[in-house]
Amino acid sequence: MELSDTTKTTFGDKKHIVGIGEVLWDMLPSGRRAGGAPANFAYFASQLGHDGIIVSAVGNDHAGHDLLKCIIDSGLTSKVMISCCYPTGKVDIDVDDKGVPTYSILNDTAYDYIFYTKDIDRVAVSADAVCFGTLAQRSAASRATIRHFLERTSPECIRVFDVNFREHFYSREVVEESLKLCDILKINADEEEEIKRLIGISADEIFEKYGLTHLIVTYGENGSRVKDISGESRLPTPKVNVVDTVGAGDSFTAAFVVALLEGRTTAEAHHFAADFSAQTCTRAGAISVSKASK
Repeated sequence: MELSDTTKTTFGDKKHIVGIGEVLWDMLPSGRRAGGAPANFAYFASQLGHDGIIVSAVGNDHAGHDLLKCIIDSGLTSKVMISCCYPTGKVDIDVDDKGVPTYSILNDTAYDYIFYTKDIDRVAVSADAVCFGTLAQRSAASRATIRHFLERTSPECIRVFDVNFREHFYSREVVEESLKLCDILKINADEEEEIKRLIGISADEIFEKYGLTHLIVTYGENGSRVKDISGESRLPTPKVNVVDTVGAGDSFTAAFVVALLEGRTTAEAHHFAADFSAQTCTRAGAISVSKASK
């Protein structure tokens, strides 16, 4: 694989905030847009003034070259491999009348074959925060890379497990191993029920068992809650004109992590994340680059 590197020089208090895993095309009713939960997370971190870095892979095809251009145009730092053997990832998305998406995901794609390199290792050891999920861990190759990356981060790095359960692409083993490697667990209402079914204990019990620093649960229009060792906060979802909710959870996670890295309290980070996520819902898709849909 060839590595596409669009590394930017960072200045001042910019943090290195990494999304590792899938980058793909979200095939929305309104057209295609760059997406993938880790890529969305890194993008929103970059929009909030930090160095958002995506570690992933795309195919050596038109879709892959377009996606790389989109990543560059969006301002992300790219640590994206170009695979000659597998196609660029994509997911067909239908959005209902409430703006809630359903997904149909292409299997065996480039992001299933992210391989660890010295360049990626340099990103790992310098990361201030990293977000990962379950989708890219459906393959042994990318799963091994993600786990090694997490093991190479510093003790100060914030490790976020945003589960993003999609179709059948997850297992109890993957979830349990991921919980051992994270500081923050981020789930939505459906994932809260599914993770309890998989693990056999509630999200709050997982928080205690795995010694997490934070538990984040988002409930769409019904608000969100954040738990840390000092207690729990609950907030309503701000009222906005919803276009769709694609990327809303990722923007919440990114804003929360950015706020923590900037020294805000859990309560302050929660307010900031809820407001920022609501604004994400006022436009289509997650990564906003007008050229991406052309």
